[in-house]
Amino acid sequence: MPKHRRGFLTQCRIKFCRLQPFSDRRNKSNIKPPNMQVQDILFNEHHSYYKRYLDKLSPEQSLIDGFQTGRAEVLQFFSTIPDDKLLYRYAENKWSVKEVLQHMIDTERIFSYRAFRIGRGDVTPLANFDQNIYVLPSGADEKSRADLLEEFDATRQCSIALLKSLTDKNLTNIGISSSHPMSARAAAFTIIGHDIWHMDILKERYL
Repeated sequence: MPKHRRGFLTQCRIKFCRLQPFSDRRNKSNIKPPNMQVQDILFNEHHSYYKRYLDKLSPEQSLIDGFQTGRAEVLQFFSTIPDDKLLYRYAENKWSVKEVLQHMIDTERIFSYRAFRIGRGDVTPLANFDQNIYVLPSGADEKSRADLLEEFDATRQCSIALLKSLTDKNLTNIGISSSHPMSARAAAFTIIGHDIWHMDILKERYL
């Protein structure tokens, strides 16, 4: 390699090494993480259908803590389910345990996307989410438990990073989702309530 190229690469390495670690630079961000609770959500911020999920959460539950705590709870819960139960269905045409986990992952993706668009002020009406058409092509039953949990964890980490980038004001924005009003924060809190809803069903009917 020519000497001038070696010198250039050496300078680049030195400059790169002098950069602050990513975590240090992130901590100096001027964006404050969201500071809101379930009880802050107003009745006009979501369709009544989603109340079943929001009611699974304590009124004092904060947003980021709920996502972080929920992450650990979901990983722990699905890690301890016996292998012979992973493909179990309590009735014909019902989802298997693996498919339920895949559904939770897919729902988080959809609702995080809704929270993102609404939070950024996009007023374009957002389409319906037909959960049933997502499950079969996912091939969830062919995936290993480890792969599904890795997929969940990656999705959850992305959701947390997204929500940390939104302000309290962003999260109070209201858009249209499935032909009904929905705020960004209602979409976000629905995710963690939805997780609890399905884990309760698994405990009652599968395990």
